[in-house]
Amino acid sequence: MADFKENPAKTRDFVYTPPETPCVELFRDANICVVVKPSGLLSVPGRASEHYDSALWRVRVQSPEAQAVHRLDMDTSGIMVFALNRDMAGVLGRQFQQREVRKLYLALVSGSVEKSGMIDAPLRCDWERRPLQIVDYKQGKRAVTFYKPLLCHGKSTLVALYPVTGRSHQLRVHMMLSGHPILGDRFYADADAAKAAECLQLHSSYLEFTHPSRGIRLRFSSLPDFASELREVPDPGSVIKELGSDLSKYLPV
Repeated sequence: MADFKENPAKTRDFVYTPPETPCVELFRDANICVVVKPSGLLSVPGRASEHYDSALWRVRVQSPEAQAVHRLDMDTSGIMVFALNRDMAGVLGRQFQQREVRKLYLALVSGSVEKSGMIDAPLRCDWERRPLQIVDYKQGKRAVTFYKPLLCHGKSTLVALYPVTGRSHQLRVHMMLSGHPILGDRFYADADAAKAAECLQLHSSYLEFTHPSRGIRLRFSSLPDFASELREVPDPGSVIKELGSDLSKYLPV
């Protein structure tokens, strides 16, 4: 079992203050809606009334029957797809469950990352400190992340992250384990890295899936402000090309 270096920010009382920044709509038809969620906004409503504002709630303003088929951490920004009716939710949900969806994240991490790598460390919830996750080689579920450095800024590096699995907080914990925590991470970064940015520098930048009714492959990309130096979002294949086309050996049994 592994733990992380203590960060005073984790002990602060949480007060949900959803951003006024709207979700940017990338695509909408009768069956799905694709948006870019801002950092600080919940993906789905919480139990308390003051936690109701969320990406799903905002999509439901126009589409009351919308349903979530995946989630992003509240602190993570980026692309999400929502089903606009129950039938489409079932079809989309199965794509995520069967890992037919391709995802790529961009992150600004602490330190200089010199080469690509893989992190294979099982995760489970730290029940005494929820929602934190910890590495546990006995009870944890397998979690695999590939990363590739894109731009080095001396004290920080812009990296592309390809999550083979989709565990809660996976990218945040794995980058902490690599020695390069994500800047602005109030949970897993050391105090200096946590204070280096006003919000978590982690963005869901690429999402590819099959349209649930039309059967065509759709691809969406989004560049965050912290990656403005890039002309375009990298192709996920560039991160995993050294693995070949078969990722099955990295997937949980």
